[in-house]
Amino acid sequence: MPRISETDLILNKDGSVYHLNLLPKHVSDIVIMVGDPGRVYRVSQFFDEVDFEMNKREFITHVGRFNGKRITVMSTGIGTDNVEIALTELDALVNIDLKTREPKTKKKKLKIIRIGTSGALQEDIPIGSQLISEYGVGLDNLMNFYNLPLTHFEKRIGKDIKQQTGLGFTPYVIRGSELLLKRIGHDMLVGNTVTAPGFYAPQGRKIRAAVRFPKLLDDFTCYHNKAGSFWLTNFEMETAAYYALGRLLDHEIISVNAIIANRVKKKFMKNHDKVIDDLIRKVLERV
Repeated sequence: MPRISETDLILNKDGSVYHLNLLPKHVSDIVIMVGDPGRVYRVSQFFDEVDFEMNKREFITHVGRFNGKRITVMSTGIGTDNVEIALTELDALVNIDLKTREPKTKKKKLKIIRIGTSGALQEDIPIGSQLISEYGVGLDNLMNFYNLPLTHFEKRIGKDIKQQTGLGFTPYVIRGSELLLKRIGHDMLVGNTVTAPGFYAPQGRKIRAAVRFPKLLDDFTCYHNKAGSFWLTNFEMETAAYYALGRLLDHEIISVNAIIANRVKKKFMKNHDKVIDDLIRKVLERV
């Protein structure tokens, strides 16, 4: 691969990557990712010590230790576009020589765990439960710009979702890390998470603006493949991009969510701090 140009991979004056403002030494083998910048502090409060902090736009990073394990925790803000920036720059920090601008011969595989909140699409998923995503279903267009390899099963499910819901495009369906699924999620609900490119109409909400798919929520709730083995369990805004970029860049990535709403029952958990903290601690202890 040719040398990566200064405009393709932008570095700051101190040699750090452009958006994250991090150097290679700040990336641990274990990386916890959150959407909300304030949630970085909710994770690092459990650390034995915090060695480094960086605040740059929505990308806040803390590096510390939990039970002797060195861990990096970082926020991305909302959406798959931010996930693309964060994961691309994280990968560059560990797999590209930033001085020569050439990929390293020996590649490093990170363990990346996204901790988020989500709304359930099935009536029997209780508020306050913990859900780990086996598959992500991307409604965004990020992967139209990448050559993402998909399995026959993933392609078939994507086409089937399009057909049954009447969407004007085919979602990309992609599996997360089997290794981390087993290590972290053995007592969690296992689901298939819909990643939406917005919070309102793309997740079946209508406030004032006219929506194109008024039955979207019902269609996703009722969807299942012919074998009856693939259901859609919850909505959020990042998981599918994590899984897709994890496959493209060869990292182990899994997404876990605290279920704080049930869209079918129209119920929302107003005080969900304890549920999130319990999920954070569980991930830290198991990773």
